Amino acid sequence: MLELLRKNIFLIVIVIAISGFLLLNNDEIDEKATQLNSASTSTNILKEEIPDQPPTVIIDVKGEVLQPGVYEMDSKSRVDDVIKIAGGFTKSADQTMVNLAQKVQDEMIIVIPKIGETSAGNEPNVSGNDKVRINYATKAEIEGLNGIGPSKAQAILQYREENGFFKKIDDLLLVSGIGEKTLENLKDDVQIP
Repeated sequence: MLELLRKNIFLIVIVIAISGFLLLNNDEIDEKATQLNSASTSTNILKEEIPDQPPTVIIDVKGEVLQPGVYEMDSKSRVDDVIKIAGGFTKSADQTMVNLAQKVQDEMIIVIPKIGETSAGNEPNVSGNDKVRINYATKAEIEGLNGIGPSKAQAILQYREENGFFKKIDDLLLVSGIGEKTLENLKDDVQIP
């Protein structure tokens, strides 16, 4: 038996080496599969937390368009699409006051002012109760809010451009630099939508 073992020692060493290699690689494969499964689960959780946007939204268009009114639009539409459906701008419309690339959202109000018109009641970012409509406000108007300086105002604008409209007041907590204390100061002065 000892002689047989000596003759086959080379084969035994090779079998042991291959077995060890397979065991080590199997652990790495299991670890990678676990990581992929974890990433897939995280993605599914994120999908569940983000509510689906309805297929259509209702938009109110006012001011200097040929056909003001309420329009039902696809939820993936832009302000430019709504203006076109409303017949386009009138000759006296101040087109510089409107972000045509902005995505629409349900219950959105688009007010197109006349050229040179500066009345706060006609601007799309101030509501009738003097609250700032944060989804439409300019940087200067956001800076006018209690506790908001130039950098926080810019952060709000940047967040709005990258992520779309704020759906609820607590969404402001997602903006860099805005915490619970700042949010509490804003609640009485901000309107969404």
